[in-house]
Amino acid sequence: GFFFREDGYILTNNHVVKNASELVVRTASGYEYPAKLVGSDPLTDLAVIKVEPEEKVTIIPFGNSDDLKVGDWAIAIGNPFPQQGLDRTVTVGVISAKGRSNLRFGDETPRFQNYIQTDASINPGNSGGPLINLRGECIGVNAAISSPTGSSVGIGFAIPINMARAVVPDLIASGKVSR
Repeated sequence: GFFFREDGYILTNNHVVKNASELVVRTASGYEYPAKLVGSDPLTDLAVIKVEPEEKVTIIPFGNSDDLKVGDWAIAIGNPFPQQGLDRTVTVGVISAKGRSNLRFGDETPRFQNYIQTDASINPGNSGGPLINLRGECIGVNAAISSPTGSSVGIGFAIPINMARAVVPDLIASGKVSR
Protein backbone atom coordinates (compact mmCIF):
# COMPACT_ATOMS: atom_id res chain seq x y z
CA GLY A 1 0.00 0.00 0.00
CA PHE A 2 0.93 3.66 -0.01
CA PHE A 3 0.18 6.76 2.03
CA PHE A 4 -2.29 9.06 0.33
CA ARG A 5 -2.95 11.33 3.32
CA GLU A 6 -0.46 12.75 5.81
CA ASP A 7 -2.59 11.64 8.75
CA GLY A 8 -1.77 7.99 8.14
CA TYR A 9 -4.32 6.72 5.61
CA ILE A 10 -2.99 4.04 3.26
CA LEU A 11 -4.61 2.71 0.11
CA THR A 12 -4.10 -0.97 -0.75
CA ASN A 13 -5.94 -3.96 -2.17
CA ASN A 14 -8.73 -5.81 -0.41
CA HIS A 15 -7.06 -9.14 -1.24
CA VAL A 16 -3.94 -7.99 0.67
CA VAL A 17 -5.78 -7.34 3.94
CA LYS A 18 -8.79 -9.65 3.89
CA ASN A 19 -8.74 -12.34 6.56
CA ALA A 20 -5.75 -10.67 8.26
CA SER A 21 -5.60 -11.17 12.01
CA GLU A 22 -3.02 -8.40 12.35
CA LEU A 23 -1.88 -5.55 10.09
CA VAL A 24 1.61 -4.09 10.38
CA VAL A 25 3.02 -1.27 8.27
CA ARG A 26 6.77 -0.89 7.90
CA THR A 27 8.02 2.37 6.40
CA ALA A 28 11.21 2.91 4.41
CA SER A 29 12.69 4.83 7.36
CA GLY A 30 12.35 1.74 9.57
CA TYR A 31 9.28 2.63 11.61
CA GLU A 32 6.81 -0.16 12.20
CA TYR A 33 3.19 0.59 13.04
CA PRO A 34 0.17 -1.46 13.93
CA ALA A 35 -2.56 -0.65 11.42
CA LYS A 36 -6.30 -0.87 11.55
CA LEU A 37 -8.60 -1.70 8.70
CA VAL A 38 -10.74 1.36 7.95
CA GLY A 39 -12.76 -0.18 5.14
CA SER A 40 -12.64 -2.61 2.26
CA ASP A 41 -14.51 -3.32 -0.94
CA PRO A 42 -14.15 -6.77 -2.52
CA LEU A 43 -16.11 -5.66 -5.59
CA THR A 44 -13.29 -3.28 -6.61
CA ASP A 45 -10.51 -5.03 -4.63
CA LEU A 46 -9.67 -1.82 -2.76
CA ALA A 47 -9.09 -1.22 0.94
CA VAL A 48 -8.03 1.61 3.23
CA ILE A 49 -5.97 1.04 6.37
CA LYS A 50 -4.71 3.61 8.89
CA VAL A 51 -1.72 4.04 11.14
CA GLU A 52 -0.82 6.75 13.65
CA PRO A 53 2.50 7.91 12.20
CA GLU A 54 5.26 9.13 14.49
CA GLU A 55 7.14 10.53 11.52
CA LYS A 56 6.34 12.83 8.63
CA VAL A 57 5.05 10.49 5.95
CA THR A 58 5.45 11.03 2.25
CA ILE A 59 2.18 10.84 0.40
CA ILE A 60 1.61 10.02 -3.23
CA PRO A 61 -0.99 12.37 -4.70
CA PHE A 62 -3.74 10.99 -6.91
CA GLY A 63 -3.41 11.76 -10.60
CA ASN A 64 -6.11 11.36 -13.24
CA SER A 65 -6.28 7.89 -14.78
CA ASP A 66 -8.75 9.09 -17.41
CA ASP A 67 -5.94 11.12 -19.00
CA LEU A 68 -3.75 8.06 -19.64
CA LYS A 69 -2.82 7.09 -23.16
CA VAL A 70 -1.49 3.78 -24.41
CA GLY A 71 2.28 4.19 -24.59
CA ASP A 72 2.53 6.56 -21.61
CA TRP A 73 5.33 5.68 -19.18
CA ALA A 74 4.32 3.91 -15.96
CA ILE A 75 6.27 3.16 -12.80
CA ALA A 76 5.22 0.32 -10.50
CA ILE A 77 6.34 0.30 -6.88
CA GLY A 78 5.90 -2.61 -4.52
CA ASN A 79 7.40 -5.35 -2.40
CA PRO A 80 7.73 -8.38 -4.67
CA PHE A 81 8.77 -11.65 -3.13
CA PRO A 82 8.92 -10.32 0.44
CA GLN A 83 10.47 -13.58 1.66
CA GLN A 84 13.58 -12.53 -0.29
CA GLY A 85 13.62 -9.00 1.15
CA LEU A 86 12.89 -7.23 -2.14
CA ASP A 87 11.02 -4.33 -0.56
CA ARG A 88 10.61 -0.93 -2.23
CA THR A 89 11.22 -2.29 -5.72
CA VAL A 90 10.63 0.07 -8.66
CA THR A 91 9.96 -1.16 -12.19
CA VAL A 92 9.29 0.86 -15.32
CA GLY A 93 7.18 0.22 -18.39
CA VAL A 94 4.36 1.67 -20.41
CA ILE A 95 0.59 1.66 -20.39
CA SER A 96 -0.25 -1.24 -22.68
CA ALA A 97 -4.06 -0.91 -22.60
CA LYS A 98 -6.90 0.76 -20.74
CA GLY A 99 -10.32 -0.55 -19.77
CA ARG A 100 -9.42 -4.24 -19.47
CA SER A 101 -12.35 -6.23 -18.09
CA ASN A 102 -13.80 -9.76 -17.96
CA LEU A 103 -10.57 -11.01 -16.42
CA ARG A 104 -10.50 -13.98 -14.01
CA PHE A 105 -8.24 -14.03 -10.97
CA GLY A 106 -9.67 -17.04 -9.16
CA ASP A 107 -11.88 -16.58 -6.12
CA GLU A 108 -10.68 -13.00 -5.66
CA THR A 109 -11.95 -11.70 -9.00
CA PRO A 110 -13.52 -8.26 -8.49
CA ARG A 111 -16.86 -7.57 -10.14
CA PHE A 112 -16.01 -4.01 -11.16
CA GLN A 113 -13.13 -4.13 -13.64
CA ASN A 114 -11.65 -1.32 -15.70
CA TYR A 115 -7.99 -2.27 -15.41
CA ILE A 116 -4.96 -0.41 -16.66
CA GLN A 117 -2.64 -2.93 -18.30
CA THR A 118 1.10 -2.30 -18.03
CA ASP A 119 4.30 -4.08 -18.87
CA ALA A 120 6.02 -2.56 -15.83
CA SER A 121 6.83 -5.71 -13.85
CA ILE A 122 4.18 -6.52 -11.29
CA ASN A 123 4.91 -9.62 -9.25
CA PRO A 124 3.38 -11.28 -6.20
CA GLY A 125 3.93 -8.75 -3.40
CA ASN A 126 3.41 -5.69 -5.61
CA SER A 127 -0.33 -5.74 -4.88
CA GLY A 128 -1.56 -2.53 -3.31
CA GLY A 129 1.47 -0.57 -4.42
CA PRO A 130 1.11 2.50 -6.59
CA LEU A 131 1.37 2.71 -10.35
CA ILE A 132 2.63 6.22 -10.93
CA ASN A 133 3.17 8.54 -13.88
CA LEU A 134 6.29 10.59 -14.62
CA ARG A 135 4.89 13.48 -12.52
CA GLY A 136 4.94 11.27 -9.40
CA GLU A 137 1.14 11.00 -9.26
CA CYS A 138 -0.62 7.74 -8.55
CA ILE A 139 -2.57 6.64 -11.62
CA GLY A 140 -3.43 3.14 -10.42
CA VAL A 141 -3.23 0.55 -7.65
CA ASN A 142 -1.22 -2.54 -8.67
CA ALA A 143 -3.57 -5.46 -8.36
CA ALA A 144 -2.98 -8.53 -10.51
CA ILE A 145 -0.99 -10.28 -13.20
CA SER A 146 -1.78 -12.67 -16.00
CA SER A 147 0.92 -15.27 -16.19
CA PRO A 148 1.36 -18.98 -16.89
CA THR A 149 4.25 -19.07 -14.40
CA GLY A 150 2.86 -16.99 -11.51
CA SER A 151 5.54 -14.35 -12.02
CA SER A 152 5.64 -11.28 -14.21
CA VAL A 153 5.65 -11.84 -17.96
CA GLY A 154 4.85 -8.22 -18.76
CA ILE A 155 1.08 -8.40 -18.37
CA GLY A 156 0.15 -6.63 -15.15
CA PHE A 157 -3.02 -4.85 -14.11
CA ALA A 158 -3.73 -1.84 -11.91
CA ILE A 159 -7.03 -0.47 -10.68
CA PRO A 160 -7.44 3.06 -12.11
CA ILE A 161 -6.99 5.72 -9.45
CA ASN A 162 -10.24 7.38 -10.54
CA MET A 163 -12.08 4.21 -9.47
CA ALA A 164 -10.29 4.40 -6.12
CA ARG A 165 -11.10 8.10 -5.85
CA ALA A 166 -14.80 7.16 -6.14
CA VAL A 167 -14.78 4.52 -3.37
CA VAL A 168 -12.23 5.85 -0.84
CA PRO A 169 -14.58 8.44 0.75
CA ASP A 170 -17.16 5.73 1.51
CA LEU A 171 -14.48 3.40 2.89
CA ILE A 172 -13.27 6.12 5.23
CA ALA A 173 -16.76 7.27 6.26
CA SER A 174 -18.47 3.91 6.77
CA GLY A 175 -16.01 1.10 6.11
CA LYS A 176 -17.85 -0.05 2.99
CA VAL A 177 -19.09 1.28 -0.32
CA SER A 178 -22.72 2.29 -0.69
CA ARG A 179 -24.04 1.44 -4.13
